Amino acid sequence: MRSRRAATRPPSARWRRWIDARVIEPGHYALIFAVILLANTASSLTGFGGTILALPFVALVIGLKLAVPVLVVQAWVLAVFIVTEAHRHISWRDWAKIVGFVIAGLPVGLWAATVMPEDPLKVALGLFTLGVGIYGVIHPMPREDSRERLVGWKGRALTALLALGGVVHGAFATGGPLIVVYGTRAIPEKSVFRVTMSATWLTLNTILLTQWFVRGTFTPQQLHLAGLCIPFTLAGMALGTFAHYRVDEVLFRRAVYAVLIAAAIMLLVSGLS
Repeated sequence: MRSRRAATRPPSARWRRWIDARVIEPGHYALIFAVILLANTASSLTGFGGTILALPFVALVIGLKLAVPVLVVQAWVLAVFIVTEAHRHISWRDWAKIVGFVIAGLPVGLWAATVMPEDPLKVALGLFTLGVGIYGVIHPMPREDSRERLVGWKGRALTALLALGGVVHGAFATGGPLIVVYGTRAIPEKSVFRVTMSATWLTLNTILLTQWFVRGTFTPQQLHLAGLCIPFTLAGMALGTFAHYRVDEVLFRRAVYAVLIAAAIMLLVSGLS
């Protein structure tokens, strides 16, 4: 009897049951997988941007609070592979400074994420992403001859961004742009910047994932979807790594930031409506 019922079940119903307990159109998953692939290609090429680039689009499909843990898993997997591939180039001094200041801000962000409703989170994230996107289009890269190590008032102000980045990362898992503002000036070398940023995301996302597992934040649905997305993350990692040494990064980063602006507008419309 069970085999007859399975045989007569429509293909779309079998697909939905295999993907998730929730009834979500298969086309939505195709969109999520495509966004994961493109976002992690960009992140693998530059060393940042995967989560914040993917989050507005994925959040529009499945909601912000469901999307964040899924994307953090993808960022963690991507960082593991990049750090494994290029660990010899990590600037441990910069990594230690970034992680130390960011960790100081994480508890505030983790608390904010538990008390704030979803729509205000969307608006706040949209405004934040919009500002980062505009800044990135104007200033996509540091000057190649810039070797300043952040001294004086400018250094103190940029270092303060690391703690604020920790707050944002704890709340949205997307504090990367604030951290990147510091990193692009402290680490002007492209390949060193990429792997040092990846080591930073690996550390911070390990902390976040541990917190969520201890608190029981993850649901079977999130874990299932995260597992389904991993092959697309790995494909993006391979494409981005290949392109990292071949594509003009200034033009590519400007394109990434332009997409961020479009994503921010979509997220603001979703949150305000």
